[in-house]
Amino acid sequence: MFKPMSRRTFLRAAGVAIGLPFLDAMIPTFASAAQQAQNAPRRMVLVGRPLGMYAPNFFPEQTGADYQPSRYLRALQPHREHFTVISGMSHRYPAGHFAESALFTGVHPDNVRPSDLRNSISLDQEVASHIGGQTRFACLNLGGGDLIWNRRGSRVPSQPRATQAFRQLFIRGSAEEEARELRRIREGRSILDDVRGQVQSMNTRLSDTDRRRLDAYLSSIREAELRLQQDERWSTTPRPQVNFQTPTSDYGGAQLVARSQQWFDIIHLALQTDSTRVVTLHLGSQDQTGVTNATLAHHDASHHGQEPGKLEQLAIIEEAEIRVFGDFLRKLRESREGEHTLLSRTMVLYTSNLGNSSSHDNTNLPLLLAGGGLRHRGHLGFDRRNNTLLSNLYVRMMQQMGIEARTFGASTGVLNDV
Repeated sequence: MFKPMSRRTFLRAAGVAIGLPFLDAMIPTFASAAQQAQNAPRRMVLVGRPLGMYAPNFFPEQTGADYQPSRYLRALQPHREHFTVISGMSHRYPAGHFAESALFTGVHPDNVRPSDLRNSISLDQEVASHIGGQTRFACLNLGGGDLIWNRRGSRVPSQPRATQAFRQLFIRGSAEEEARELRRIREGRSILDDVRGQVQSMNTRLSDTDRRRLDAYLSSIREAELRLQQDERWSTTPRPQVNFQTPTSDYGGAQLVARSQQWFDIIHLALQTDSTRVVTLHLGSQDQTGVTNATLAHHDASHHGQEPGKLEQLAIIEEAEIRVFGDFLRKLRESREGEHTLLSRTMVLYTSNLGNSSSHDNTNLPLLLAGGGLRHRGHLGFDRRNNTLLSNLYVRMMQQMGIEARTFGASTGVLNDV
């Protein structure tokens, strides 16, 4: 008679490490100096903002490299040669905030409905599945939100607290804590063997529906196994030492600009120390902005209804956000990796699911793609009514990360303009 396993035991069984041969070949420390030089690290940062950018202040009027900078892009002029702003691109989703969940998955519009979201894997998770074994963390998911999804279309949790993200990245535990972590990993491995035997026995007695559920759950276990395999390998590797003050506040719901700055500082450090090569950041709206002369909350200003006063308040807030982003690009440019800058090896996409937050419109999204060794084109303009599919750009980004890809999401081709 089959005896069911408790949920707690099953979850502990997920905390194990199994050997995946391809990961060993991807570990940089085992490669020769010549191999490391040939396979220079490629990195990707995805930044999603839920309230868009006011298009007339964001997009230049002219296309090409000689455009006159818009109000917002003036703050980024020191980096002009290192980014491309793109107009006329979207996923062609119907209006509504719910489309945020598919911003980085790019599933077909038929799968994005207010009460019936059928999602797929997000760009960060797809890229991490190919290169994540090269670093301590396959992917950093930061800021909260609903941007990150696994291959089964299930939401992946994101760390909403900057203090916890910093601790995870840089604060070394005590000898007792490290020993306890190693015991947890080793204990998990021995338990998984028992679970696998029981699962094989269970499969002959389950309905088709339950077998599908079990298969989905085993897929999640395999993902956890990969993470814990990396935990064990990296648990004996010293954490990087950084000259940076540990955050003491998360600015939770208080300061939009200060919170964004905090996240970008942590991401910069994570990339500098090669703790990860894939990052997704959700920059949610905050009640207070911390911006001089901004008297309205960000959300209130974004739903402006074309009122001049609200539009000016929104411009003040969004200009401040762009300046913070520009400071992040500056730090990446100032950080060197041999003969290269960190920005030249890091592709940064700054975008939103909303093209017009006041009407909740999801077309003509604000898109700025920086760094990464791409052929930057100034302002790349497409049809703002019949938008080019954003997933076509995602295929190009995957290829730039060294991944052989022809499709992603609802793509119809590859955007080769950058």
